[in-house]
Amino acid sequence: MIYKRSSALFAEAEKVIPGGVNSPVRAFKGVGGTPIFVKEAKGAYLYDEDGNRLIDYINSWGPMILGHAHESVVNAVIEKAQKGTSFGMPTEIETKIAELAVSMVPNIDKIRFVNSGTEACMSAVRLARGFTGKDKIIKFSGCYHGHSDSFLIQAGSGASTFGTPNSPGVTKGTAKDTLLARYNDLDHVKQLIDANKNEIACIIIEPVAGNMGCIPPKKDFLEGMRALCDAHDILLVFDEVMTGFRLAKGGAQELYNINADIVCFGKVIGGGLPVGAFAARNEIMNHLAPLGPVYQAGTLSGNPLAMAAGLAMLTELNNDDKVFDRLAEKTAYLHAGMAKVLDENNVVYTINRVGSMISVHFDDSDVVDFESAAKGNNDKFKAFFHGMLNQGIYIAPSAFETWFITDALSYEDLDFTIEAVNQASKDL
Repeated sequence: MIYKRSSALFAEAEKVIPGGVNSPVRAFKGVGGTPIFVKEAKGAYLYDEDGNRLIDYINSWGPMILGHAHESVVNAVIEKAQKGTSFGMPTEIETKIAELAVSMVPNIDKIRFVNSGTEACMSAVRLARGFTGKDKIIKFSGCYHGHSDSFLIQAGSGASTFGTPNSPGVTKGTAKDTLLARYNDLDHVKQLIDANKNEIACIIIEPVAGNMGCIPPKKDFLEGMRALCDAHDILLVFDEVMTGFRLAKGGAQELYNINADIVCFGKVIGGGLPVGAFAARNEIMNHLAPLGPVYQAGTLSGNPLAMAAGLAMLTELNNDDKVFDRLAEKTAYLHAGMAKVLDENNVVYTINRVGSMISVHFDDSDVVDFESAAKGNNDKFKAFFHGMLNQGIYIAPSAFETWFITDALSYEDLDFTIEAVNQASKDL
């Protein structure tokens, strides 16, 4: 495919935008080459500035469950925009989407809307600290909760070692309150809790990891963390920015029958517009201002356009009893087809899948945490990425990202994708 126009646009962007992009992964640094500039999208397809059509497997990193430019979502935004785009005042639609979200998700009584998943996770941790009166948090290596300072921490060695910043601008004072655990390693979590008794406010986790590829929780891992949190008066925070309203109506809590204390949302809840939210039961949420002492605010929180898009999206998902089954069936079909051609081409690989999230790792060992995900052959992934792109398939330009399946994908699209995998993997 030809990307002459995209190349020219990227060169222009580099002059006025750091790295030419407004989010680092878009720059193709992980795979090489020039980023693709999108002109428009519809259903399962992207159309770039050079006129190429691409089958999309990132779907704006998750929210386009029903496909791009879904009619009900677009119409809701247009209708709302004609009445004003922002007021900084309460609107009825905020209550409507809040009522719907609370009815769909287990174990929450109230929800607070913000503007991004980063803001949701940042606010959830602040609320957990305010509610418990404790300062430290546990996060998991490889789980991404946005670019708030508390989350940009890399692991030290030993069970009680404090994290250290892995981005300039994050202070050591901030880093000392973040403890790093290994995903799917309950014993390591226990060690951290024992080494920091009565100091940990919360454990925050992606219940299904999506930022080191798709990594499911091992059997009893989430249940074990719930028990540990109960035993030590620690709040369990589920970052469901990716999994919320995607894996089930009630997200990962419903799928795994595990109740978190605080749940973070993003992406889907705004139908693709900038939005986030965090939610919990009354006793926790009532600690938020103006009811309680924990402060959180935002002029654009509950923005009417985002609320309209989110209400339309959640209404569609809530009214369609088969959508999550269809998504899972399509993802399973893709999994089986890719595995078949990768086997035929003698490619070393592992595929992980949960619901409508799936990823391919070019290593044959089990991928259960960040360390095992990092063992994948990145050179093979780069070749695979460009091989897929050349055949009209757009996957995430990073070996450490999940693919997202949309209901707009047809089985013809999936068959086309499987054949693209066949061709792209022949020389790996």
